[in-house]
Amino acid sequence: MTELLERAIAQLKTLPADEEDALAKLSEGLAARLLAELEDDRVWKTQFESTTDEQWDRMAALVKEEIAAGDLAPLDEVFPARSES
Repeated sequence: MTELLERAIAQLKTLPADEEDALAKLSEGLAARLLAELEDDRVWKTQFESTTDEQWDRMAALVKEEIAAGDLAPLDEVFPARSES
């Protein structure tokens, strides 16, 4: 455990039990989402690191073929701007 996390936990231990419980309930969902995000990042990192130069070259060639064929959609159609509400 890092020193920063240990300090944060030490501060939490000084709270009354009801406040600890309230924070625990709030952080439980956040922690689950954070752990899922970290796992997703780990999977992506592993996939990128295991991609060979030949695979990258093939992907680049496919993209160049799509560009040459005009088989593209403008980014603003793929990711439309959000309207301000």
